[in-house]
Amino acid sequence: MSALDGLYQEVILDHAKRRSGKGLAAPTPGHAVAESHQYNPTCGDEITVRAELAPAPPGAEDAEPVVQRISWEGEGCSISMAAASVLAETAPGLTRSELLGLIGAFRELLRSRGTVEPDEELLGDAAAFAGVSRFAARVKCAMLGWVAAEEAVGRTG
Repeated sequence: MSALDGLYQEVILDHAKRRSGKGLAAPTPGHAVAESHQYNPTCGDEITVRAELAPAPPGAEDAEPVVQRISWEGEGCSISMAAASVLAETAPGLTRSELLGLIGAFRELLRSRGTVEPDEELLGDAAAFAGVSRFAARVKCAMLGWVAAEEAVGRTG
């Protein structure tokens, strides 16, 4: 195992233990909120993700809503729980389009079967899941919370 693989493994294990964003947060009045529940029948992992977006500031009608918080509740393997934790830390402050672009980049990385180098600047801690792409059965685990967030954000307007 390379030093980078070891570092990536530590990031995943850390997120699996501390689980940022765990627990569905009460929404802030005036913010758009939507949830999505996803289930992986292959392994039994399941998650409900709540996405909260703040409206564009007054006078910036052309601006996009901004992710205030991604919270989640679920049970599953370390990979699915760690991936949800990384998402909850990474998403706040992104516009809806930026979050959807990040989800797309994460999906591309995971579907690459190890042929795509992760863009650490774009993905942040999510780059740690690059090794998961070599294990087709685990890709769905890593994507579970991200797919739920994508669906929830799509429901916010």
